[in-house]
Amino acid sequence: MKKFFQEFKADIKFKSAGPGQKLTESVGEKAPKQKSSQPAPRPPRQRPTNEAQMAAAAALARLEQKQSRAWGPTSQDSIRNQVRKELQAEATISGSPEAPGTNVHFSTDPVAASIMKIHTFNKDRDRVKLGVDTIAKYLDNIHLHPEEEKYRKIKLQNKVFQERINCLEGTHEFFEAIGFQKVLLPIQDQEDPEEFYVLSETTLAQPQSLERHKEQLLAAEPVRAKLDRQRRVFQPSPLASQFELPGDFFNLTAEEIKREQRLRSDAVERLSVLRTKAMREKEEQRGLRKYTYTLLRVRLPDGCLLQGTFYARERLGAVYGFVREALQSDWLPFELLASGGQKLSEDENLALNECGLVPSALLTFSWDMAVLEDIKAAGVEPDAILKPELLSAIEKLS
Repeated sequence: MKKFFQEFKADIKFKSAGPGQKLTESVGEKAPKQKSSQPAPRPPRQRPTNEAQMAAAAALARLEQKQSRAWGPTSQDSIRNQVRKELQAEATISGSPEAPGTNVHFSTDPVAASIMKIHTFNKDRDRVKLGVDTIAKYLDNIHLHPEEEKYRKIKLQNKVFQERINCLEGTHEFFEAIGFQKVLLPIQDQEDPEEFYVLSETTLAQPQSLERHKEQLLAAEPVRAKLDRQRRVFQPSPLASQFELPGDFFNLTAEEIKREQRLRSDAVERLSVLRTKAMREKEEQRGLRKYTYTLLRVRLPDGCLLQGTFYARERLGAVYGFVREALQSDWLPFELLASGGQKLSEDENLALNECGLVPSALLTFSWDMAVLEDIKAAGVEPDAILKPELLSAIEKLS
């Protein structure tokens, strides 16, 4: 074993001694270096053609345009800016006080506007609740201990503040709206100062305002967007039923034939593949989620059309309620029929996309015949179908 280690150490020394040397050479002489082979000279570059220069200029323009869009406002920013503009416009038009968190903006009520922003722009409800409870704890400490200076200061780099409050949109606006100010304060045993939220003396003299803002923050709810039905009433023009089609209208073009063949080939291929129940259900759900909105028109017995916009996942009851709000005799029972005479029952808990009413559909309105006959037998003439305010804004559909 001892001999083995001696040989091992000798081998290490031999390898670390460096490159070898001939006995005939002196110590100061060095072996001549081999000349590295020089690469062949490159041929001169040819000037790019005019077509290549034009293509490069177009690619550079597209790249610059993409970069300018990347630095511009994001879609989320544009949505929020649009929400603020609409809220401001509604508040200006209404001119009446609303509940906290509805028609408010920062110029008139910064506290309510920041509270609305906290509860509406942050989607994680658990994180919002944790942040709101933490802010409420800060305000409780100030209210219970107004003489304690440490409770009137909040360190922005504090771990709790960073993890629970700083990550939420609207929290900084809320602190500044209720009377906190950002101040750089020195830290003991530290050279650089740090940023704090410090409560102003004016706000400290009114502790009841902090308590009111705390209750307002805890009781607020997120503002839910409400779809505008964009209700319109159309009166068909007499010319709408008188139209002539050219002779080649029903002749398919080559592109239409290819498209139809491709759709049929895809359908045959899809049916020929063995799929599990889960795969079929997933494909059906993908088809249902294809559309977000649907445009529905209801043909009334007098020929008028009532139009409204709906979410694709809304239930049939929403359509019945929309039509009932437009009727002058809203207490009379009626039915809605889809294409082909399919009756759509108000009691069925089906979504519009499940009934095939997307992205648009035409429904037929009809009164309950038994009730209508009883009214006629009593000698009562039925009133106009739609409310007068809707008929006054009727549009001509050409």
